[in-house]
Amino acid sequence: MLWLVLAFLSATLLGFYDVFKKLSLKENAVLPVLFLNTFISTLIFAPFILSSYLGWLSPTSIFYVPPTTLSTQGYILLKSMLVLSSWIFGYIGMKHLPLTIVGPINATRPVLVLIGAMLVYGEQLNVLQWLGVALAICSFFLLSRSGKKEGIDFKHNKWIYAIALAALLGACSGLYDKYLMAPVEQGGLGQDKMAVQSWYNLYQCLLMAIVTIVLWFPKRNTTQPFQWRWTIVMISVFLCAADFAYFYALSKPEAMISIVSMVRRGSVLVSFLFGAFIFQEKNLKHKALDLALVLLGMICLYFGTKG
Repeated sequence: MLWLVLAFLSATLLGFYDVFKKLSLKENAVLPVLFLNTFISTLIFAPFILSSYLGWLSPTSIFYVPPTTLSTQGYILLKSMLVLSSWIFGYIGMKHLPLTIVGPINATRPVLVLIGAMLVYGEQLNVLQWLGVALAICSFFLLSRSGKKEGIDFKHNKWIYAIALAALLGACSGLYDKYLMAPVEQGGLGQDKMAVQSWYNLYQCLLMAIVTIVLWFPKRNTTQPFQWRWTIVMISVFLCAADFAYFYALSKPEAMISIVSMVRRGSVLVSFLFGAFIFQEKNLKHKALDLALVLLGMICLYFGTKG
């Protein structure tokens, strides 16, 4: 199953994306880092839009961006706003929290996607899927206990709420992706993967430019200063590659968003290992148990959905 292989590739790339994001945000201004991320991502995909429009790229190329209608652009713009909202809260939360806390929280997104699929698309959960949901919820509460040992109170910590909101918005984006990419005969819009990724990067850049100019630029001298780092470029490179594999997977008619979403959260393994060995984060023994429960829950979701 090519779509499943692509999902695992996307997960690995996302893990490195989280690591470079953490390195870029350390003692740095959040909004300009996020703007540069969207700007560099746009620079990567803008040539594909232009080359396709000018006829330099063949329609048979996997990088070809087909023409789109005004209504399609509206759907993609909504996708951009969802993702960007999730990123803003996610970047802010990650700046102030250990990677070994952020990773497992983000890994609960497939649970939210599955519950959303049940509510929005009328999908029914089986015993294994409910077990996966229960394990993920249990791991979240155990993670809150681990966080208290580092002075992080989940109930009263605004950065935890920021990460949780980012996860919720990310799950909404995942459900919307299914609607965007699924074939028309399956109730979706049947949008092209390159059209979605290329244009939503461009819209994100424009929106983030407005946010940065309005919210950060006037206060740049009185808030956290911005520092340029080459790791910011690597954020965009790994994110674009991860999203390309993700959209390519979803473009396959047999792809299942619940499984793709679950597999992508396997990125937590990469970020957790970096948090443990590179960032030297604390209380790893208890966090590893929490992470194991999350992964066990993801396995239950996988086999429950596959079956």
